[in-house]
Amino acid sequence: MTSPRAARPQTTLFVTGSTWLSPDLVRVTLAGEEFADFADRPETDKYAKLHFPPAGSTLEPPYDLAALRESLPFDELPTIRTYTIRRVDAAARTIDIDFVVHGDTGVAGPWAANAKPGDRLTMSAPGGGYRPDPTADHHVLIGDESAIPAIWSALETLPAGTRVTTIVETRSPAHRVEVPADAVVQWVDEDHDAPGTRLVAAVDAATWPVGRVQVFAHGERSAMKALRPILLARGVARADLSLSAYWAYGRTEDVFQAEKRLPVGQIFPE
Repeated sequence: MTSPRAARPQTTLFVTGSTWLSPDLVRVTLAGEEFADFADRPETDKYAKLHFPPAGSTLEPPYDLAALRESLPFDELPTIRTYTIRRVDAAARTIDIDFVVHGDTGVAGPWAANAKPGDRLTMSAPGGGYRPDPTADHHVLIGDESAIPAIWSALETLPAGTRVTTIVETRSPAHRVEVPADAVVQWVDEDHDAPGTRLVAAVDAATWPVGRVQVFAHGERSAMKALRPILLARGVARADLSLSAYWAYGRTEDVFQAEKRLPVGQIFPE
């Protein structure tokens, strides 16, 4: 039998402000006395699990989820969502998280859209995945709006003169956001009936760089599955490929997370 995974330490911070980056992308800035307890990581694709207790809940952080599951009904438990940490500013002692908002749908998006100074948010210690390797000959960054925080973080990390190709799909030109200084982005407008298909087509049509290419590609699940054979056919080594789904068209967040354990939810079949 395997031992249960130890819960990550939790940090509770407070909203200090928010900024709308596009009609559906809002940045929430957090700060507080526990900032020093947040163990920052070097990855540009670092993420934390955010805890959203139900409206009117009297639960107090940190949340012992294992104990709470034994004592409370499901609808009284905090909802957990995983989000990319856009920026940790050690000097200002703040953390920025960018949220894609789909109206009143979901939990995290509506919370972020209505966040006001003083609102509380509890998050786990961060995990990490991808960070650009400076020894690669070229970097290719691919994603939709959900991947913009991680892609922009990577662009800000890359030294001047680095060879990089960036392709990003948004719902419309109005949803394009300001790019980091000197970065060049190929924008793709989404087919609303098939999110990700135009992104895949743009990658397939792109002139592929020579040499060792490191790729970061994250976004809608079906699109990421379609990209896998294209990228492998281009000769991208598995060790140089960060390919993952942040969401799935037609699936709620809870269903999407549950399906990660099933063949339908796996980008790389076993």
